[in-house]
Amino acid sequence: MPTSSDDDRAQPGVRPVDRVLGTAENIVYTAAGGLLVLAAVVVLGTVAYHLVIDLKDGAEEAVTTALDGLLLVFIVLELLAGVRATMVERKLVAEPFLVVGIIASIKEIVVIALGAKEDAGLDAAAFDDSMTQIGVLGLLVLTLAAAGYLVRRKEREPTEGDQD
Repeated sequence: MPTSSDDDRAQPGVRPVDRVLGTAENIVYTAAGGLLVLAAVVVLGTVAYHLVIDLKDGAEEAVTTALDGLLLVFIVLELLAGVRATMVERKLVAEPFLVVGIIASIKEIVVIALGAKEDAGLDAAAFDDSMTQIGVLGLLVLTLAAAGYLVRRKEREPTEGDQD
């Protein structure tokens, strides 16, 4: 029966190369995670600043802009969760990226809905286009949610080797 040391001799240099690449991978993931944290903090600070400054122009506009920025912060944080999960699992984990897609779609729905509210009295064709976009994005949210459900369900199933 071959041991792991037999495998190492059969393919010289595989272990050191694997360690170097694994370390490089961790460095890149850590740098990406650090940049995502920095981006989230910068966006959050900018949103807070503009919320206070823009209140003088009207609460509705200020809150709308803040909501748009906060949803961007949530997207960045979910991307960070995806990076963390990838580092821990040592494989690409789909679920955080599905959540990013859902949040991004909802963000666009909010932005389009607020724009459609302003366009409603001006141009019926533009309003109809906005409603079509909202419908498509709504279907996308439902599709991504179904995909997330299926991914979770698959993760809970026993592996083929576990079934006896």
